[in-house]
Amino acid sequence: MTRAVTRTVSIEIIPTPSLGDRSYLAHDGEVALVVDPQRDIDRILTLATTHGVRITHVFETHIHNDYVTGGLALARRTGAAYHVNAEDSVSFERVKVQDGDVIQVSGTMAVRVIATPGHTLTHLSYALSDGGQEVGVFTGGSLLFGATGRPDLLGPDHTHELVRHQYASAHRLAGELPGQAEVLPTHGFGSFCAAGSTAGATESTIARERRENPALTLDQEEWIARTLAGLDAYPAYYVQMGLANSSGPREAELDRPEPVAKELLADRIRAGEWVVDLRNRTVFAAGHVPGTLNFGLDGQFVTYLGWLIPWGTPLTLLGDDAQQVEDAQRELVRIGIDRLEGAATGEPQDWTDGGLGHFPVASFADLAQVRHHRPVQVLDVRRDLEFGESHIEGAVSIPLHQLFSRLDELPDGEIWVHCAAGYRASIAASLLSAACRTVVAVDDSFSNAEPAGLVLSRAA
Repeated sequence: MTRAVTRTVSIEIIPTPSLGDRSYLAHDGEVALVVDPQRDIDRILTLATTHGVRITHVFETHIHNDYVTGGLALARRTGAAYHVNAEDSVSFERVKVQDGDVIQVSGTMAVRVIATPGHTLTHLSYALSDGGQEVGVFTGGSLLFGATGRPDLLGPDHTHELVRHQYASAHRLAGELPGQAEVLPTHGFGSFCAAGSTAGATESTIARERRENPALTLDQEEWIARTLAGLDAYPAYYVQMGLANSSGPREAELDRPEPVAKELLADRIRAGEWVVDLRNRTVFAAGHVPGTLNFGLDGQFVTYLGWLIPWGTPLTLLGDDAQQVEDAQRELVRIGIDRLEGAATGEPQDWTDGGLGHFPVASFADLAQVRHHRPVQVLDVRRDLEFGESHIEGAVSIPLHQLFSRLDELPDGEIWVHCAAGYRASIAASLLSAACRTVVAVDDSFSNAEPAGLVLSRAA
């Protein structure tokens, strides 16, 4: 956890890199408030204990689309007031807040509520005051670092209305907050909730955003056109999150899953259940239980597993050790996958009495060399916008999130699958291997494709 300090009020950043989000704990040394907590609230409780502070207020910027909130559970555990927009339709008791409200958290800290629709219709931001001076603003999915939250998560019927709201909200924040105020977004660190690139920024101020954020430097119509043109697919599990958060999710349960014997693993694979291997893609390719799928915990594990798995499918995890399984389970409860059928740890030889599956791993240079000698099918599993920008001539485009339902579109023969850096290709290769296809996983940066001698087609 990294830490930023603003005068007498400290703001603790609680990152969730796997989802590209941040939560915040702000305190004056005695009293604390929390903004947009993730579901695994034990991290926040531990942080509060470390700093010797008492959590009295919890704030939600919006009904989240990309994770299950821990806000209600945290408020119930601590006795804190739970602040949610009065206009949100929810099934639990909360403190209803609206534009213009000021909540005095302590003698030092106060929070001003600012309506900032755009990411959702009822989105709020919270300006944090320290001794009467606004020193930061929790912007949720409104103003991000060099970007904004995407406006299309409520469906196409609302997108054009929301994108105009988002532009206006960014300008409102830039106009009302002092330049030195910190910008403290929830999204924008790899989250699919961001529209536009945040360029890896880790901190910003209102003054910096005024200078650099396209939402504040471009004409409205130009910005809207660019924003809409840049929207691509987002994870399918997002559709589940709004309902879960409006219903008042319970606290996450992280009890260790039941151990699973090899005989039962085989039965589950035959039954079409998902048995997911958490190990690194290189070791998976070298040897794995046939029929298992590889979602390495060292990448965007929960985003892609949540995106691809048919919601409600029974899930069993395989990992190097108990810690790897525990870490994966923590990631899964953040998106509402609470129930695991079980888990097994060790090595592939411990998980099956049969032979192991494997497939080759190669580079773009290897692909270029092979294409000089024999025809192979190249499968590009990047998203549509990535493929449209540039791709290998002759490659077939099936974005990873569509592959599970489109396997029958692939021709017979050897398939070389690639993405931008190797992680998505490894997931795709495991899907193809489980479907008994002959596959080679390209574990390489796409920037190496053209220098390796592969001809690229580019957008005009």
